[in-house]
Amino acid sequence: MNTAALPNRPTHTERPLARLRQLAERATPHSLLALANRFAIAGIFWMSARTKVDGWFHIKGSTYLLFREEYHLPVIPPEWAAQVATVSEHLFSILLVLGLFTRLSALALLGMTLVIQVFVYPDAWPTHLSWAALLLYLVGRGGGALSLDRALFQR
Repeated sequence: MNTAALPNRPTHTERPLARLRQLAERATPHSLLALANRFAIAGIFWMSARTKVDGWFHIKGSTYLLFREEYHLPVIPPEWAAQVATVSEHLFSILLVLGLFTRLSALALLGMTLVIQVFVYPDAWPTHLSWAALLLYLVGRGGGALSLDRALFQR
């Protein structure tokens, strides 16, 4: 008898692990993971955005000062950088919560994370790595079934 053709049957100790794995896979579908990732990363960037403004959307003088004195981004003037960062953090956070243009929004915030890591706070790599992991999942897999992307653009 050719045993190579027989399917591998779980051993006595592997059966509970296989069941646990199947249960974990069913309990964490992509739609749930994408929703959690979208809200988690949107919350981080939204809270950062809100520290840059007074009221609904008046960019604080301290925000411009921060970009001028501490961040020192190359190429772009600090006034522009403050405005772009503030608008981007607000806009892409909202889009992620809605699940609208999820991949584009996540990619934009991933780019922002890279800039922050390289030019602003290079020692904060553990934090930025966790942000990047959430964002990469969304770039690669999209917003999931519980998103406007799915409702509006489903093929």
